[in-house]
Amino acid sequence: MKITNLSILILAAFSLIFLNSCKNSESDSASSSEEISTEAKTSEGNKSEEAPIILFFGTSLTAGLGLDTAEAYPALIQQKIDSLDLNYDVVNAGLSGETTASGLNRLDWVFKQNVSIMVLELGANDGLRGVSLEETRTNLKKIIEEAKAKNPEVKIILAGMQIPPNMGEEYTSTFKEIYPDLAQKYDLELIPFLLEGVAGDPDLNQQDGIHPTAEGQHILANTVWEVLKDDVQ
Repeated sequence: MKITNLSILILAAFSLIFLNSCKNSESDSASSSEEISTEAKTSEGNKSEEAPIILFFGTSLTAGLGLDTAEAYPALIQQKIDSLDLNYDVVNAGLSGETTASGLNRLDWVFKQNVSIMVLELGANDGLRGVSLEETRTNLKKIIEEAKAKNPEVKIILAGMQIPPNMGEEYTSTFKEIYPDLAQKYDLELIPFLLEGVAGDPDLNQQDGIHPTAEGQHILANTVWEVLKDDVQ
């Protein structure tokens, strides 16, 4: 997917703001991981305790930073599932400031559940911080491989991400290609760009220009659902 010129300009303008906010929040992420994840289950308890879990494993984009948990796209996915009377529980395991490295370290903890489907949304913070592309790729590979080792039947949906061009054209374009490359290598379903239709639109993002508003989260939910729906019906 291609970001419009307007999207690029706006994302570049606000990337430093987002980076600073992520650095501040990351220091609190480890200590708050258990608290956030304990509250992350978005179902209202009307399903069987044995219901398979759809795990949304990601960053502040998944956590719904700046919004009520019920407004984040994983909760909106739960609403779609409930409306279709499907027996799945959604768990929002998004954390602000999460990188692929910290996500890899947290994988054991979140997989202490009956994870049937994992939507993997990591890498944006790596890109904004200029983390080595090889390190990002390697961490994502390890997350995918360890998830499959823990549950060989788990279905993994990889959420593609793009970053502003301030890191240079080569870095930006190579970063973008990590996701389709890994999806092909591991035969994963791919969301080409999680923020498609939202990135760069001031009306769909909060004041930081990066994190979607409640309306923007609805668009994210629809984007994810287009890929996820065939796995749950």
